[in-house]
Amino acid sequence: MSLTRPSTPFIAPSILSADFGHLGDDVREAVALGAPWIHCDIMDGHFVPNLTFGPDTVRAVRHAAPDTTVDVHLMIEKPEQMLSPFRDAGADILSVHAEACPHLHRTIQQIHDLGAAAGVAINPSTPWQVLEPVLAMVDVVVIMSVNPGFGGQTFIMETLDKARALRDWRSKNGASFIIQFDGGVSPETIDACLDAGGQSLVAGSAFFKAPDRKERWALFHTKIEHASS
Repeated sequence: MSLTRPSTPFIAPSILSADFGHLGDDVREAVALGAPWIHCDIMDGHFVPNLTFGPDTVRAVRHAAPDTTVDVHLMIEKPEQMLSPFRDAGADILSVHAEACPHLHRTIQQIHDLGAAAGVAINPSTPWQVLEPVLAMVDVVVIMSVNPGFGGQTFIMETLDKARALRDWRSKNGASFIIQFDGGVSPETIDACLDAGGQSLVAGSAFFKAPDRKERWALFHTKIEHASS
């Protein structure tokens, strides 16, 4: 397992907004700029109203970024059936949705048994308290800050309260999970994410669709440095 845990918050570029005709080049560019994680959004057209890609695409990301953490977010029904294929394709982190897992403890244990880091995600309307029974087990908590299914959506500001509550719970209980915001992270929302305790900030269109990616990355980095100082 290659789970990089940077000491400061960081941007995790989401390939959902990359140019799939030049996916390897886009991934290598993000890594060269300093991305410690590459985020892969897997959608099945059932759990969310969109269909994206499967293990072969994750394998291509792994090939393009052999030393970078590959963060796979399974927005799918019955994710326990697809854990092994995505792990075999190179996923270092496998995140499943609490809403899709009737036996969440078992699914998290399955992920750990495969040698991967385990993440658990919740939709914007799901209260963070549903995760309390498993928070001591997980490596990443994914706060969906848009309704999952499509890129380029508007950040839902009410989700910031979940991050604050999870940060407090982690401190009081001696846990070590990483708090991730997924959806709508942009130059306009990153300050609020950082203030609420976000550590892994998934940016798709805000990075890959930027007119100048290097300039956008520098802007994100400046805001992170300011928040961490």
